[in-house]
Amino acid sequence: MSDFIHRFWSDYVAVVSLLSILGCVILLWLTARKRVASSADNTTGHVWDEDLREANNPLPMWWVGLFVLTIVFGLGYLAVFPGLGSFRGQYDWTSRGEYDAEVARATQELAPVYAKYAAMPVEDVSRDPQARAIGERLFMGNCAQCHGSDARGSKGFPNLTDKDWLHGGTPEKIVETITKGRVGVMPPMAAAVGTPDDVKNVANYVLSLSGEPHDSVRAGLGKSKFSACAACHGIGGVGNQALGAPNLSDRIWLHGYGEEAIVQMINSGKHNEMPAQEGRLTEAQIRMVASYVWGLSNSTAAATP
Repeated sequence: MSDFIHRFWSDYVAVVSLLSILGCVILLWLTARKRVASSADNTTGHVWDEDLREANNPLPMWWVGLFVLTIVFGLGYLAVFPGLGSFRGQYDWTSRGEYDAEVARATQELAPVYAKYAAMPVEDVSRDPQARAIGERLFMGNCAQCHGSDARGSKGFPNLTDKDWLHGGTPEKIVETITKGRVGVMPPMAAAVGTPDDVKNVANYVLSLSGEPHDSVRAGLGKSKFSACAACHGIGGVGNQALGAPNLSDRIWLHGYGEEAIVQMINSGKHNEMPAQEGRLTEAQIRMVASYVWGLSNSTAAATP
């Protein structure tokens, strides 16, 4: 209930909860007191479908007992656990605390498994079948949602099985990326490039860098305008891993291929973010994921015994 922005809503929930239980008590009491007049055959006089008559029998005692126990249980629960607005209960229980306790238990139980690989270089860990299996499961649970179960990525999400790295593919850089996350920002560059026609010329020059089909005349005109982009992507568009600027001279297109996609990128820019995993994974788990990811793009080295 920590998301309440005003005391009123906390009190409102508490009052409604207590009134609901009180209403059940009153309903049970009124039902027990009320006596419906019945005829000599113990029916209320209501008849349905010509011969279906309503009998005037009291509620079964087992049912009444369960109803009373439900009310008592409800009051006891609200006293012990959260439920009355912002009141935290006598046990001060929270779902977050329960989750943290389960994570702590799991971490303690798995500590001996991870300890085996703690002192090993990431490259060596990637060659161990058990370590690869652990890394794969961690990847599936924390990374596959964006990068895919095969780690080949999709539009806007990098392929982790090739040699194309925005920030570097060494084990240390992969660990750093997983731990701290990454924020990639390309600002809209249309104003710096020039007119809409200039933007198209630059887009064709970018296509020419990797030998993709392009308009050679426009590409020639766009070469000089590319200087506005070279500050990040480098002369010849070879990229800059220190800035996370992609290599534009290969045939890998993270955000779409073709003149239209490049023009859109120049005009609108792009903001991409990979969230940091240091709050979700332990240091040992991050090393396991890093070894698995490194092995994906270095499969020959990882397979060497």
